[in-house]
Amino acid sequence: MKLLVTGGAGFIGSQYVRSLLMTERGKDVTQITVLDLLTYAGNLANLAPVENSPWYTFVKGDINDGALVEALMQESDAVVHFAAESHVDRSIHDPGNFVDTNIVGTFRLLEATRQYWNSIDPQSKDRFRFLQISTDEVYGSLNVGEAAFTENNRYMPNSPYAASKAAADHLVRSYHHTYGLPVITTNCSNNYGPYHFPEKLIPLMIHHALSGKSLPIYGDGQQIRDWLYVKDHCSAVRSVLEAGRPGEIYNIGGWNEKTNLEVVQIICDLLNELTPRTDGVSYSQQITFVADRPGHDRRYAIDASKLKNELGWHPAETFETGLRKTVQWYLDNSSWVKSVINGEYLKWLDKNYQKNDRKF
Repeated sequence: MKLLVTGGAGFIGSQYVRSLLMTERGKDVTQITVLDLLTYAGNLANLAPVENSPWYTFVKGDINDGALVEALMQESDAVVHFAAESHVDRSIHDPGNFVDTNIVGTFRLLEATRQYWNSIDPQSKDRFRFLQISTDEVYGSLNVGEAAFTENNRYMPNSPYAASKAAADHLVRSYHHTYGLPVITTNCSNNYGPYHFPEKLIPLMIHHALSGKSLPIYGDGQQIRDWLYVKDHCSAVRSVLEAGRPGEIYNIGGWNEKTNLEVVQIICDLLNELTPRTDGVSYSQQITFVADRPGHDRRYAIDASKLKNELGWHPAETFETGLRKTVQWYLDNSSWVKSVINGEYLKWLDKNYQKNDRKF
């Protein structure tokens, strides 16, 4: 197979590329072309371990550039579409970027894909796939005790980010039902793992803890998320690409529901064990509570039974084993963190995490 991977220099996309090229390429993957605009979250350092692979090509570019996408599409057997603006906080402050990338960009990519797909021979058409990587946030929020999201849940997005991904998902679905394009959509829960830009909860807390800064938690810290180790997510994507049914949706989850406060406490415990503070005080003393973000969803939970029953997929990591590997990676790769943090990142922190008076 020849794959076009959009957003392949980002957190999840780069893990997918590294997994295929370093350990699990398989005899059928003969070429991976990564298309990435290299915005703040896209980083070529994420792909450094595979930069010399003969099966890998990187192209800096925008999914909104139809001519470029059409040129890269030639002889591709699949498009794996990771490219997206993906942070809720940023979508609250600047929703326009999310519309441009997640909705318009996906539309441009679909159009280029449709033109290419219509031009290839019937055998290649049957083999071709367009895989849309989406999120559980399109389903909205759950109350404690409610059943986890299945593929049959209604879309009820509550943030500009979630709404932009929902719109993209609907476009993808429409191209299957209107044009017959062989699309598949996956909706994943919260990812974590190595190479995660330190704006999301887990890498942010690790970085702040090691830097002696406060560990800012929104509201009361009781928001619940289902956590999925990024390597497990990528193994699920491989399973869906290989054997998923066109036109279908597959939810990908880790069966690991934790409150944000629980997650931060576990991170503190791991750091206490692996790299204790010189003063002997627990990292948990750095926890502070900050003003909650607007429209903060209370709970997400994924039911991945369809994926397990149809394709035999199940996560390899528990939250505890995956988080230990993640914390250790950040301890071993402090230079990577330093390389991605700059003045704009610090301004973003000040804008999003304004302290309350309440301490942990």
